[in-house]
Amino acid sequence: MDANDRILLENKRFAVVERTVTRPDGRPASVQFVRHPGSVAILPILNDGRICLIRNRRLTVEKNLVEIPAGTREPNEPPLSTAHRELAEETGYRAGRMEEMISYYPSPGVLSERMHIFVARDLTPGDAAREANEEIENYHISWDEALAQVERGEICDGKTIVALTLYKQGHFA
Repeated sequence: MDANDRILLENKRFAVVERTVTRPDGRPASVQFVRHPGSVAILPILNDGRICLIRNRRLTVEKNLVEIPAGTREPNEPPLSTAHRELAEETGYRAGRMEEMISYYPSPGVLSERMHIFVARDLTPGDAAREANEEIENYHISWDEALAQVERGEICDGKTIVALTLYKQGHFA
């Protein structure tokens, strides 16, 4: 936390912060943003070549979205550990191999969050351990159909679009 930060709201997942700074011209400026511990998202590739997306009821947008599994990092938790934990919690799958594809800032105008996207392979099925407020179901789909759903606007979740398009365009092998 910066010495010039003032906490406006804080809960277990994030804090809303106001930061005051001095601009290069000497004038003061302030910005309000959400301080977030970071997150991971996982592109699970099934052994038969399809991918495991999830259907997730998102209360924030009042819609059921098709997404890749994802979650928030615990304090000091390495992104790779979060990826393994979230994959198992949300889908029940355990990954024999997990590799980072990309790391980026999803919305730096309002969030400090850095998201890490991993590709999970050599999946073994198991029981999911979803949180009480999560309404999630696994959704196995072919690459062609997933990309068609992106093109039709049926998949409209940013992290999922990033993962699917970058992977399919060969930015990760």
